Amino acid sequence: MEFIIIGFIGIVCLFIFTVIIRYINLWIQAMASGVPIGIPSLFMMQLRKINPRVIVSAQIMAAKAGISIPTNQLEAHYLAGGNIERVIRALIAADKAEIALSFTRAVAIDLAGRDVLEAVKTSVNPKVIDCPKAGGTKSTIDAIAKDGIQLKVTARVTVRTNIDRLVGGATEDTIIARVGEGIVTSIGSAERHTEVLENPDIISKRVLERGLDTGSSYEILSIDIADVDVGENIGAKLQTEQAQADMRIAQAKAEERRAMAIAAEQENSAMIYEMRAKVVEAEAQIPLAVAEALRAGNIGIMDYYNMKNVMADTDMRASIAKTGQTDKPTKK
Repeated sequence: MEFIIIGFIGIVCLFIFTVIIRYINLWIQAMASGVPIGIPSLFMMQLRKINPRVIVSAQIMAAKAGISIPTNQLEAHYLAGGNIERVIRALIAADKAEIALSFTRAVAIDLAGRDVLEAVKTSVNPKVIDCPKAGGTKSTIDAIAKDGIQLKVTARVTVRTNIDRLVGGATEDTIIARVGEGIVTSIGSAERHTEVLENPDIISKRVLERGLDTGSSYEILSIDIADVDVGENIGAKLQTEQAQADMRIAQAKAEERRAMAIAAEQENSAMIYEMRAKVVEAEAQIPLAVAEALRAGNIGIMDYYNMKNVMADTDMRASIAKTGQTDKPTKK
């Protein structure tokens, strides 16, 4: 039993010695920096699958900057998948710039997938956003004034991060979209495109008055019109296209009327042939009527011959009249 007890004590001592050797450097570094973290705490961090070196480095940075953060909160943020180093750096930068930023809010921003350190830097040093966004499908914002002239505009928006609205606020793409909408509205309300060319700052003033940064993660400081170019005469182009469309409509209607006229002409021709057929049919009844009158004794044979002579005389007169019209000389 004595050997077992001695062996057990030896194993325990060896284990303690191994732990001390493994974490002695971190412990000395923490103690030298004024961070009270014991070797047992470092060992327990390892058991919880936490990198002790990350926690110690974060505590040292915070302590040197005069910021006190409980170790268990750092461990909780590490286990949640956060970036402890960037959070501590952001807190230090915010403290030096006198920006109100608590550890809780910094952790929330970091876990939300936003770069908290970049947000603090942007709050101190505002950044410039190109509108439209660089590398996008369009290089300019196109708008049309009331006189129909198209203007191509590029703008630069100076913004700084609003820490209080960073979580849940609209992103940079929303700011670009809102500014583009404001520029289009401002140009569209101008009576003439020359007004915009003479005073491009009227666009900035009207856009800023709309409060485009409401509900966003950024505060718009200024909107500067970088370039304004004259594009196409959209009004004239639309009028030309409308005139061409009206011409095509008129041509279609004229073609419809022509087709109706042709159809009416064909109907009239058919009607003429029909009437002629009725006349021929009626004339065919004359010999039958004469024969019936002869049989009934209503006319005599001499009456019939007299009628034939009259008809022959009429045909001769008509033939002589036609011959006279044909032989009449024409005037030159």
